[in-house]
Amino acid sequence: MKTYVQPGNTITLTAPYAVASGDGLLVGSIFGIASGDAALGDPIETALVGVFDITKAGSQAWTVGAKVYWDDTNKRTTNVATSNTLIGAAVEAVASGAGDTIGRVRLNAAF
Repeated sequence: MKTYVQPGNTITLTAPYAVASGDGLLVGSIFGIASGDAALGDPIETALVGVFDITKAGSQAWTVGAKVYWDDTNKRTTNVATSNTLIGAAVEAVASGAGDTIGRVRLNAAF
């Protein structure tokens, strides 16, 4: 079709802050995972779908299927909806210990 551009699993965004490969980033209502390193204002190829291990708040326990949000202030995932952006769902349970700072998330690619 004449209007087709790309599959949309990844898109190039402008980094809203410095990111490293694997970091989450939020541009407007678009959330994704950086495919490489980028400085503020640089273009960055960003994954919008898939399952990723992402930094989370260590004080929170997650259950499988729990909604996961992006806390753009602290640049990490959380199970707290207030003032945060829904990005997907937990696909593994995670404990709430101080060292439990990685959560496995299926991105929903919806905004």
